[in-house]
Amino acid sequence: MTSKNVTIYSALFANLIIAITKFIAAAVTGSSAMLSEGIHSVVDTTNELLLLLGIKKSKRPADEDRPFGYGKELYFWSFVVSILIFGIGGGMSFYEGVMHLQHPVPIENPLWNYIVLAVAFVFDGISFIISVKEFNKIRGNNPFWSTVRRSKDPTIFVILFENAADVLGLLVAFTGVLLGQWLHNPYVDGIASIVIGVILTAVSVLLTVESRSLLIGESVNKTKLQKVIACAEKDQDVLKVQRSLSMYLSPEEVILILVTHFEAHLNTAAISHSIERIITNIQQEFPDFKQVYIQPATEAEIK
Repeated sequence: MTSKNVTIYSALFANLIIAITKFIAAAVTGSSAMLSEGIHSVVDTTNELLLLLGIKKSKRPADEDRPFGYGKELYFWSFVVSILIFGIGGGMSFYEGVMHLQHPVPIENPLWNYIVLAVAFVFDGISFIISVKEFNKIRGNNPFWSTVRRSKDPTIFVILFENAADVLGLLVAFTGVLLGQWLHNPYVDGIASIVIGVILTAVSVLLTVESRSLLIGESVNKTKLQKVIACAEKDQDVLKVQRSLSMYLSPEEVILILVTHFEAHLNTAAISHSIERIITNIQQEFPDFKQVYIQPATEAEIK
């Protein structure tokens, strides 16, 4: 099992256990914030299942219907997960908060809430730490936000932000229950539920933007692309790479097209041999460039 899958499975296990305990506590105490947190955990559990589904589907080999493979299945399901966080998680939490403000109900047996929140904080905290460690392996010494923007594997940052929202939501729920009990004010619990909804909506918007960008097609970053072009231009038969087109089909699969200006004296057979050699050299140095196409430049493109 890969470290990425370990991160997802740890989050899945934590959210499933926590969802059950939160719903039990919400039923016993009548807490709106706890019910919102239960809904939040159910959504998170569904998200992990969808990400695992996306990973499995993306590994299918290319066929006649999908000649470039199924790699973008992962990007599609990550986009669905981002929408679910908003549509179900954020929307339901906000709705429950508003309903609680309109029809406030005092929290009963708040001790149950504190016990469940403490247990949830331990499980979510462990899951969050695992996701942070996995993310830091990728990030290295690079800035946090630039790593998120450059990452082509949505499972890494989706789980990270989801776990961060879990921990933050638990803190808000705890504050709502504590202040509600201390102030003898049932409205505080409803406000806490609305705040949880706002947090989930904000995370959803961020993840949706990132997932959408990957889904519609992102190019290889300029630095890496320049290295690939330099690799091609080192070939003895190449004068210059006139134009390059690239797109991520999955986190570990890139399609690349190089419009290349070859030496004028080369015939068709020689150019074909050169193309095979260039593709081999690129794929040896950059294994994630699974599909490389070299197109000889026309006279119009050279000019």
